[in-house]
Amino acid sequence: MALQFYRAIEHMEVWSASRDGFSFVITHGSRAGRGFRGQPGYVASWRPLDQSRGAIKIGGSPFTTFAEAEGACNIMLKHLTSDEAKRRQGSPSRSAARNLVGRGAGEC
Repeated sequence: MALQFYRAIEHMEVWSASRDGFSFVITHGSRAGRGFRGQPGYVASWRPLDQSRGAIKIGGSPFTTFAEAEGACNIMLKHLTSDEAKRRQGSPSRSAARNLVGRGAGEC
Protein backbone atom coordinates (compact mmCIF):
# COMPACT_ATOMS: atom_id res chain seq x y z
CA MET A 1 0.00 0.00 0.00
CA ALA A 2 1.34 3.42 -0.98
CA LEU A 3 1.98 6.21 1.50
CA GLN A 4 -0.87 8.69 1.88
CA PHE A 5 0.56 12.21 2.14
CA TYR A 6 -1.36 15.06 3.76
CA ARG A 7 -0.59 18.76 4.04
CA ALA A 8 1.23 19.04 7.36
CA ILE A 9 1.44 22.83 7.72
CA GLU A 10 -1.27 25.16 6.54
CA HIS A 11 -0.09 27.85 4.07
CA MET A 12 3.24 26.06 3.47
CA GLU A 13 4.17 23.41 0.97
CA VAL A 14 4.93 20.61 3.44
CA TRP A 15 3.40 17.15 3.18
CA SER A 16 3.81 14.29 5.62
CA ALA A 17 3.06 10.57 5.78
CA SER A 18 4.02 7.74 8.11
CA ARG A 19 3.80 3.98 7.99
CA ASP A 20 5.50 0.91 9.45
CA GLY A 21 7.54 2.96 11.94
CA PHE A 22 8.90 5.52 9.46
CA SER A 23 8.02 9.16 8.83
CA PHE A 24 8.31 10.78 5.39
CA VAL A 25 8.18 14.50 4.56
CA ILE A 26 8.09 16.28 1.20
CA THR A 27 8.74 20.01 1.01
CA HIS A 28 8.72 22.35 -1.96
CA GLY A 29 11.51 24.86 -2.36
CA SER A 30 12.02 27.80 -4.67
CA ARG A 31 14.56 30.54 -5.16
CA ALA A 32 11.99 33.29 -4.51
CA GLY A 33 8.56 33.69 -2.99
CA ARG A 34 7.02 32.21 0.15
CA GLY A 35 8.11 28.97 1.70
CA PHE A 36 11.42 27.16 1.70
CA ARG A 37 14.35 28.81 -0.07
CA GLY A 38 16.86 26.88 -2.07
CA GLN A 39 17.06 24.73 -5.13
CA PRO A 40 13.65 24.60 -6.86
CA GLY A 41 11.77 21.35 -6.55
CA TYR A 42 10.36 18.79 -4.15
CA VAL A 43 12.72 17.52 -1.45
CA ALA A 44 11.86 14.16 0.12
CA SER A 45 13.23 12.88 3.43
CA TRP A 46 12.60 10.11 5.96
CA ARG A 47 13.41 9.10 9.53
CA PRO A 48 12.46 6.33 11.94
CA LEU A 49 9.53 7.33 14.16
CA ASP A 50 10.98 5.79 17.32
CA GLN A 51 14.34 7.57 17.27
CA SER A 52 15.16 11.19 17.98
CA ARG A 53 17.46 11.88 15.07
CA GLY A 54 17.46 14.12 12.05
CA ALA A 55 15.82 13.27 8.78
CA ILE A 56 17.72 11.68 5.90
CA LYS A 57 17.32 13.31 2.50
CA ILE A 58 16.31 10.83 -0.18
CA GLY A 59 18.75 10.59 -3.09
CA GLY A 60 17.59 12.37 -6.22
CA SER A 61 16.06 15.30 -4.30
CA PRO A 62 14.97 17.83 -5.32
CA PHE A 63 12.53 16.21 -7.71
CA THR A 64 10.76 18.07 -10.51
CA THR A 65 7.25 16.93 -9.50
CA PHE A 66 5.46 15.94 -6.33
CA ALA A 67 4.66 12.56 -7.92
CA GLU A 68 8.37 11.82 -8.38
CA ALA A 69 9.10 12.71 -4.74
CA GLU A 70 6.15 10.60 -3.57
CA GLY A 71 7.36 7.68 -5.69
CA ALA A 72 10.86 7.95 -4.18
CA CYS A 73 9.34 7.83 -0.68
CA ASN A 74 7.39 4.70 -1.58
CA ILE A 75 10.54 3.06 -2.97
CA MET A 76 12.39 3.91 0.24
CA LEU A 77 9.57 2.54 2.42
CA LYS A 78 9.62 -0.70 0.44
CA HIS A 79 13.35 -0.99 0.99
CA LEU A 80 13.19 -0.09 4.70
CA THR A 81 10.50 -2.70 5.36
CA SER A 82 12.05 -5.46 3.23
CA ASP A 83 13.19 -8.70 4.82
CA GLU A 84 16.79 -7.83 3.93
CA ALA A 85 16.64 -4.54 5.86
CA LYS A 86 15.04 -6.28 8.84
CA ARG A 87 17.84 -8.86 8.87
CA ARG A 88 20.32 -6.02 9.15
CA GLN A 89 18.73 -5.22 12.51
CA GLY A 90 16.11 -2.86 11.09
CA SER A 91 18.39 0.14 10.57
CA PRO A 92 19.90 0.55 7.11
CA SER A 93 22.95 2.75 6.79
CA ARG A 94 22.45 6.27 5.55
CA SER A 95 24.69 5.71 2.53
CA ALA A 96 22.89 2.51 1.51
CA ALA A 97 19.52 4.25 1.78
CA ARG A 98 20.70 7.25 -0.26
CA ASN A 99 22.20 5.05 -2.96
CA LEU A 100 19.07 2.92 -3.32
CA VAL A 101 16.73 5.78 -4.12
CA GLY A 102 19.34 7.82 -5.95
CA ARG A 103 19.52 5.02 -8.51
CA GLY A 104 15.84 4.10 -8.62
CA ALA A 105 14.00 7.37 -8.10
CA GLY A 106 14.11 8.33 -11.75
CA GLU A 107 11.99 5.26 -12.53
CA CYS A 108 9.03 6.56 -10.53
